[in-house]
Amino acid sequence: MSHVPHEIPEEFPEYKDKIHDKKMNDAHFARLFDEYHELNREVHRIEAAGINTSDDEFENLKLARLRLKDQIYHMLHE
Repeated sequence: MSHVPHEIPEEFPEYKDKIHDKKMNDAHFARLFDEYHELNREVHRIEAAGINTSDDEFENLKLARLRLKDQIYHMLHE
């Protein structure tokens, strides 16, 4: 386990300004960003605290986080 928070601005530092602009001006992007943030926080909490969860449940959370990250990345490249 990495115990790294994986926040979007840290994942894509070259898009920091664009991330801010899209959060302010694109409701869909802002919703995806917020969903990613909540899911990412849950994954990080489980990793850092060693919370007991099933492997399948934890992997599903990480996959959902990855899907959101991919969507956000593609929106940043539009």
